[in-house]
Amino acid sequence: MQYVTLNNGLTMPQLGFGVWQVADDAAQAAVETALESGYRSIDTAKLYENEAGTGRALAASGLPREELFVTTKLWNDDQGYDNALKAFDASLDRLGLDYVDLYLIHWPAPARGAYVETWKALERIHSEGRAKAVGVSNFTAATLDRVVEEGDVVPAVNQIELHPYFSQEAMRAANARHGVVTEAWSPLGQGKDLLQDPVLGAIGAAHGKSAAQAVLRWHIQSGNVVIPKSVTPSRIRENFDVFDFELSGDDMDKIGSLNRDGRIGPDPDTLG
Repeated sequence: MQYVTLNNGLTMPQLGFGVWQVADDAAQAAVETALESGYRSIDTAKLYENEAGTGRALAASGLPREELFVTTKLWNDDQGYDNALKAFDASLDRLGLDYVDLYLIHWPAPARGAYVETWKALERIHSEGRAKAVGVSNFTAATLDRVVEEGDVVPAVNQIELHPYFSQEAMRAANARHGVVTEAWSPLGQGKDLLQDPVLGAIGAAHGKSAAQAVLRWHIQSGNVVIPKSVTPSRIRENFDVFDFELSGDDMDKIGSLNRDGRIGPDPDTLG
């Protein structure tokens, strides 16, 4: 495993396991498989409705809590200072944990006008030690700038849609200006056309790896934190097997050139 150091000194595994679109009753088995495969970072959210299943897997693993890195997120309906504090308590309860390693505002939802107030609640949660780090997700350069300017704590992470067809170079640069780590969701482009791309297939084959493994390696060598998701045990293990090879500079350039502004998810400026 490789790690990144967040701006508060906390270390975070660079490769984690995401459970978006995994039903609660399936999350326990998927997370257990991930932990058995070597993952130590698990990413969930209130919206996913699988915090309880994720928590059961964490408890069943028998792993020491300090070896795990657990992320969850605040949903839009819970924005606002008091609402955020209550929502965080409820997430901790569902997870069965005393603290999380990273707590994120899931979307800025700018039309609500509450993300700065919400950030103040996350700062309090962090000061109390109940979240070892706090950050944001799907924030644009403008919304990130405002949180940095009006808050007292700089977000540790901004988790954004990021894959070779949507490489987000400008947003990654905006994060870097503030010392914010970029974390990629849908890092494999949700497996649609991306993993059929002949460029990725050829690069993977040259290293005895799959296209997906080549993409994950591209993320890691780009400095991104990455959280692939799968419920298939063989795929979960395959996605973890990316630390025994290295892409060349030419490989990295070829993958970087695939960008086509191919956003899959919602627009952060309009989702509310």
